[in-house]
Amino acid sequence: MKKENTTQSAFGMIGLGTMGSNLLQNIADQGYDCAGYDNDTSKVDSLNNLNRDNIHGFSDINEFVKSLKSPKTVMLLVPAGKIVDTVIEELLKVMDQGDIIIDGGNSHFTDTERRYTDLEKKGFHFIGMGVSGGEEGARKGPSMMPGGDKKAYETIKPILEKIAAHVNGEPTVAYMGDRSAGHFVKMVHNGIEYALMQLISETYEVLKNGLHMDNDNIHTIFEKWNEGRLQSYLIEITRDIFAYKKKGTDTLLLDDIKDEAKAKGTGMWTSQAAMDLNLPIPIIDIAVSMRDLSKYKDLRTKAATLYPDSTEMQYHDKNDEHVTKLEHGFYFAMVSAYAQGMHLLYRANEEFNYNLNLDLIAKIWRGGCIIRSEFLEDIYAAYKKDSELKHLFLNDTVQRNLAASLPGIRSVVSNAALHGIATPAFSVALSYFDNFRSEEMPANLIQAQRDFFGSHTYELKGKEGTFHTEWEKPTS
Repeated sequence: MKKENTTQSAFGMIGLGTMGSNLLQNIADQGYDCAGYDNDTSKVDSLNNLNRDNIHGFSDINEFVKSLKSPKTVMLLVPAGKIVDTVIEELLKVMDQGDIIIDGGNSHFTDTERRYTDLEKKGFHFIGMGVSGGEEGARKGPSMMPGGDKKAYETIKPILEKIAAHVNGEPTVAYMGDRSAGHFVKMVHNGIEYALMQLISETYEVLKNGLHMDNDNIHTIFEKWNEGRLQSYLIEITRDIFAYKKKGTDTLLLDDIKDEAKAKGTGMWTSQAAMDLNLPIPIIDIAVSMRDLSKYKDLRTKAATLYPDSTEMQYHDKNDEHVTKLEHGFYFAMVSAYAQGMHLLYRANEEFNYNLNLDLIAKIWRGGCIIRSEFLEDIYAAYKKDSELKHLFLNDTVQRNLAASLPGIRSVVSNAALHGIATPAFSVALSYFDNFRSEEMPANLIQAQRDFFGSHTYELKGKEGTFHTEWEKPTS
C-alpha cells in the first residue's frame, strides 16, 4: 500500500487515462509532487501502484484538492463537451477564488471562450490548453498550447516548460494568446494533421496502385524521405508501419486493417471555423470529407462493381522518375497544408483579437507534436522575419521552393487522373495554388449569375458602388 502523502502537491490532474497518467509521471520526473483524481478507482489504483513517492492518487475529489498547494492548480484531461462543465462545477465547490483550472482536452474553442468568461467573473483563473504528442509525447515531452489567463500561465510556466519537449534547448510550450486562443491553435494544428495524413495516404495509393510497388519498396521510400526535407513525425511513423509485421507471419498488419478512417471531430471544427471566417482551407476540407467517404464502405463496394477500372492503373515510365516527381508533389502539397492552416490563424487573430504570434506557434510545433517536421523551421523563419506576413506563399524562400516543386505536383495530379487513381488532396493543393496566384478569377461570372437570378448586385472595375442589371431586358 502506498504511504500517506504528507507533502502538498504542486500540480493536480483530473482524468487518469493514459494521457493523464503519463503527464503526471512526466511532471514527477522533473521533481514535482503531483496528485491525480479519477472516479474510476481502478485508474487511481494503477497510479498508486507505480509506487512513486511524489505521485499521489485519489478517488475523493475533496481529499484530492486538499492535497494541493495554494494557489491550487488543477488540469482536466477528460472528454470534451458537457463532462468538462460537470467537472468544473464540482471543482468550484471545493476550490477557492484565485485557484487555477486548466482544460487540457480537445475542447471546442467556443466552449473555452464561454468557460473563460464565466470563471473570470467567479474569480477563478482559467486556461484552455491544447496538448499534442500522443501518449509518448505526454510521457517524454509534448507540445503545449496554453491560452487564456496570462497571470495564471506565468504561475505554471516553470512546470510546463520542464515537461515540454525541447528543440535547440527551447521548450515547445508558450503562451498563445487571450481567452480561447490555445484551443483555437490546437484545433488548427489538428486540421493540418488531417491534411498531412490524407496526403500520405494518397501517396501510398500512388505507390501501390500506380507504380505497383510492394510494401518493402514503399517502406524504403518513406525511410529515404524521412532523411531529407520531408522529415517529420508522420513520415517517420508511416515508415515504421510499413515494417510492422504480425507476430509469427510475413504479413504487414497494415494489410489487414479495414479502410474506414475514424475521426474525433477536430478536423471538422477547423473547416467549420474557416467557413465562418470566409477563408478557404480546401486541403483540410477534403481531408475531412475523405475520412467521411471512407465510412461508406458498402456503397463503395457496390460502386466498384458498377464502375470498374477503364484504364490500366500502372504508370509506364521508370518508377524512380515518378518517385522523384512524387516527392516534389508531396513537398508542394505539404507546404500548402501548413500555409492554409497558418492563414486561418492569421485571419482568426484579426477576428478574435487573440494577440497570436505566428512565429511562436511555428516554434513550439517544431517538437513534441504530431505535425512536427523539418519544414516548420522554414515556417518559423518566415514569420520571425516578417511577423505581419499574411500568407506563407508570399515568403521568398517558400516561393522559390514551391516554384521548383510545381512541375512535380502537376505530374502527380495529371498522371493520377489519367490512370484512375484518386488524389483529392494533391489536386486541391494544386488548384488552390493556381487560383491563389490568379490576378483574375472567373468569379465575375458568378457575380453576374447572382445578380441575374437574385438581384444581388455586383461591383465594376474602376468604379465605386454596387450595380444591378435587368438581365432579361433587351440590350438594344
